Amino acid sequence: MESTATPICPLCLRPIPPDAPQSLHHLIPKLKGGKGGPVVLLHHICHTEIHATLTEAELARNFNTVDALRAHPRIARFAVWVAKRPPGFLSKSPGARRKR
Repeated sequence: MESTATPICPLCLRPIPPDAPQSLHHLIPKLKGGKGGPVVLLHHICHTEIHATLTEAELARNFNTVDALRAHPRIARFAVWVAKRPPGFLSKSPGARRKR
């Protein structure tokens, strides 16, 4: 029997409905040795914020766990902001247009 539970985004802790934009995030970037490594399912907006905030090298070196990502000051602020939006929220993240 298949599970029909809605997955929860580990970054913002909101449900990820089947029709919401979503993507897999490699905890260690593929270009930094993470091909075939652990991945987490995120809202696409949450995934975009991670890559707008951190370089591939920073992700591989210091932010290769969900806990480490959630502890980053900018990502923590984003997670609080986006958690107030509905699960299917599609707007661009506040930092998606700027790179640190």
